[in-house]
Amino acid sequence: MIKLYGFGPSFGMPDPSSFVLKVNCYMRMAGIDFETVNGQEYLRKAPKGKLPYIEWDGRVIPDSQEIFNAFDEKYDRPLEKDLNPEQQAQSYLMIKSLDENLYWCLVHSRWIREDGWEVTNKALFSSLPGPLKLFVPALVRRGVAKNLKHHGMGLHSDDEILAIAKQSIDALAVLLGDKPYFFGDKPSNLDATVFALIVQLTHSENDIAISPFAKAHQNLVDYCERIAKAYYPEEFNLQG
Repeated sequence: MIKLYGFGPSFGMPDPSSFVLKVNCYMRMAGIDFETVNGQEYLRKAPKGKLPYIEWDGRVIPDSQEIFNAFDEKYDRPLEKDLNPEQQAQSYLMIKSLDENLYWCLVHSRWIREDGWEVTNKALFSSLPGPLKLFVPALVRRGVAKNLKHHGMGLHSDDEILAIAKQSIDALAVLLGDKPYFFGDKPSNLDATVFALIVQLTHSENDIAISPFAKAHQNLVDYCERIAKAYYPEEFNLQG
């Protein structure tokens, strides 16, 4: 049995990490049996110091894209075998764009903006013992801010980051249109990725600064609800 290591439910999501959630979603869409193993303590065991990673047939595979690649090789691209080479290339490049762009806007909204940090701090650190609450949240937040600056997103102003997020989300809404999935009637690797990001904005228990940009597009809201009902019938509160 494949083991998927993640953080565990938070914010009303099966996992607050879009990278963990997209691997989870991929396996559900592809019909791959797996079990989840949750806990922040697994960060220390993660090969790259990040979640997710999977244990599979004696191997440990880190990074969501490497996991996608491993499954695509083993199972002959289960979600994209019906796509032509041009569509497969589009899927890959769009995934990389979301991973390197919109994801970091989500991180900024949750961890750096004061309105988002208030929610994140309560959701992730409220169970810490009293003394640890005095320094652990601030320490982790400083680490996230450092990562944002190293990436480059953290060098932008708040307004610039909001504009980047809105442009990305608006583009997704246009590309989706009235289709069930981005390439037609069947889900792809791209759909697992988009869902894992956008549902964090449309159906989280707590809105953040960029949530209204996604909720403004009814096709994205319906898209997330469609995937949640099909693949997560018990995990999501679909009243968002």
